[in-house]
Amino acid sequence: MKNEKRFHDQLKSGDFVVTAEYLPKAETEGSAIKNALQALKEVPSAVNVADNPFGVVMSSLAASVILAQSGIEPIYQVVTRDRNRIAIQSDLLGAAALGIRNVLCLSGYHQTLTDNPESANVYDLDSTQLINVLKKMREQGELLNGEKINGAFSIMAGAVANPYLKPVDLSIIRLTQKVEAGAEFIQTHAVFNIDEFQHWFDTITQAGLADKTAIIAGVFPLDSAEEAEFLLNKYTEFQIPARIIERLKSAGDRQAQKKEGLAICVEIINKLKNMNGLRGIHILSGGKEETLPDILSASGLSGKR
Repeated sequence: MKNEKRFHDQLKSGDFVVTAEYLPKAETEGSAIKNALQALKEVPSAVNVADNPFGVVMSSLAASVILAQSGIEPIYQVVTRDRNRIAIQSDLLGAAALGIRNVLCLSGYHQTLTDNPESANVYDLDSTQLINVLKKMREQGELLNGEKINGAFSIMAGAVANPYLKPVDLSIIRLTQKVEAGAEFIQTHAVFNIDEFQHWFDTITQAGLADKTAIIAGVFPLDSAEEAEFLLNKYTEFQIPARIIERLKSAGDRQAQKKEGLAICVEIINKLKNMNGLRGIHILSGGKEETLPDILSASGLSGKR
């Protein structure tokens, strides 16, 4: 059952939030979104709409609007890799005009890690600067050049953190910069090693950061040992222990491994739920939105808390 309060209000009232991820497809008919809607409607708090994570896909803004029209609160992702500050501010104004109220600020994967490695990147702004832009637009009602915004602009900014970034002092510095810039929630990269995540979370709590922003732990349902090894080798933020990969291999065939991957995901969620001060769970579906209802049900996250 969905929490009837808006995502922003859930955070402000101290609710334990549950968010998930939707990866748009390269389409114009919206059929993929329609097929995913039933699963996405099971998510209690809000759904991230990825912004060209691996190359050219349907507009994140357009997909966010479709979700909103279907009663799902979107978190509109904005990646700075592909647009300069003019285009970004234009998109943010459009998002506000269309009723979007949450934005996740990302720098984005380098284009060589996408399906369009030959494309040029922009990076006119980084993710922390983008959070500052949103704060200026919201609190001062003006664009970067000082031009006044006609009308309300009440978009909340969020950001991402890598709990496995070493040294941990560097992780604290980056997170502090994002929080000071105005990030009201932080979604982490996928957690597979609970002990290391606990150490990181204890460190940021001691630094006072967990009191200043809502920390939401990411989880990821692995399909197979092959997928785990691919993610581990290609993306630095995926830190998957060898014991998990071996557990997947030992499960048997691909279908058995997928079932085991879901079980591992639920086990991690159940451990994270008991972590004092953690404000929520973010399910990184990796395009496997159909798995969301099973994960939510098995982990007890489908109802109000």
